[in-house]
Amino acid sequence: MTRSSDRRMGAALKGLVSATALALVSSGPVFADAPQAAPVDARPPNKKDAVPAFEGQNRAPLAASGVEVRSKVIASGLQEPWAIARLPGAGYLVTERTGKLLLITAEGARTEISGVPDVDTRGQGGLMDISLAPDFSMTREIYFTFSEPRGQGTNGTSLARARLSADATRLEGLEVVFRQLPGWASPLHYGSNIEWDADGYIYLTLGERSLPASRVLAQDRSTHLGKVVRLTRSGAAAPGNPFLKDPTAKPEVWSMGHRNVQGAAIHPSTGKLWTIEHGPRGGDELNIPKAGGNYGWPIITYGIDYPGGPIGEGVTARAGLEQPVYYWDPVIAPGDMTFYRGSLFPWRDDLLIAGLSGSLVRLELSGEKVVGEERLARDIGRIRDVLEDQDGSLLIVTDEKEGVLARLTPG
Repeated sequence: MTRSSDRRMGAALKGLVSATALALVSSGPVFADAPQAAPVDARPPNKKDAVPAFEGQNRAPLAASGVEVRSKVIASGLQEPWAIARLPGAGYLVTERTGKLLLITAEGARTEISGVPDVDTRGQGGLMDISLAPDFSMTREIYFTFSEPRGQGTNGTSLARARLSADATRLEGLEVVFRQLPGWASPLHYGSNIEWDADGYIYLTLGERSLPASRVLAQDRSTHLGKVVRLTRSGAAAPGNPFLKDPTAKPEVWSMGHRNVQGAAIHPSTGKLWTIEHGPRGGDELNIPKAGGNYGWPIITYGIDYPGGPIGEGVTARAGLEQPVYYWDPVIAPGDMTFYRGSLFPWRDDLLIAGLSGSLVRLELSGEKVVGEERLARDIGRIRDVLEDQDGSLLIVTDEKEGVLARLTPG
């Protein structure tokens, strides 16, 4: 039996101690014949006619880990912080959507780093994700995304790289290596998550800019809207991309038919990219995007439009379009996510998701299937990013005008 199976078996056995605990424990894959606990969210769905494509695609049973999560604020008064990157032995880089890049020490002291390009902060735009290059210890190279002004009221998600100065006070040699095309006059849906694969290539998630005229371009391979792209460090299309030989497609495209993908993570065992994206009213999706896969937006969705009517024909499935691994309705409003690899929490290999609806969402997995869900840290605020620190504690930022960088530990 694996370490993960041992942990889940132990949690289930502890739950048998009392009838109250029994009602809270997920049966999971170990006790397949036992009655399943109720789902975490029992509210009625927005899309009332939706039928899951397979068993377990939504509303997994509550998997109570019995962990009390405690938070300690490292830094407060942050202006809409968006993402965190951990520097080796030297604190944390934190982006603020308003256009500032900060170095924050473990004690909460902060320094603003100069050299950040101009950003379009209208609506959901601004300075967004940040990631250290795999060889940062040698190159001091960082990558970040931002909503770049493109002129005449248009903008788009751009990926830049720069060197962090030796004293960590400024960016040097700034270069924009990739621009989402076409630019659009929209303040919404920039996507914007950076992940590195095992070969040193970059997965970058890109929103479809939300507006009715732009959302349909998520189905158009000749654009970057509503796509996951895979890039070299210089911003070119990565070798092995599925549309390299298709003259009608952008060669950078890895997968398509996405809405607003703000979270992504590489699975620690399989090396596969997992993504999570915002649905409209209902229909937040967890996907494992495969090369050339079409994930359906806006043709299929498990949500409805904000005014209350259907999106398109209101269907949730169609031949040739991929289904999400899991979906939420009502939504959790997902930010970023990470696979937990530490030992401080009893959650080895679980998927932890930052929820803008006000919780840290934990998913128990069996292979590529969600078998349990738990909502934690409900009293902190709009959690935008979650990152595992080197000691196994969790770092989060809250997307608020008086946001915080905080550390989560078990009580």
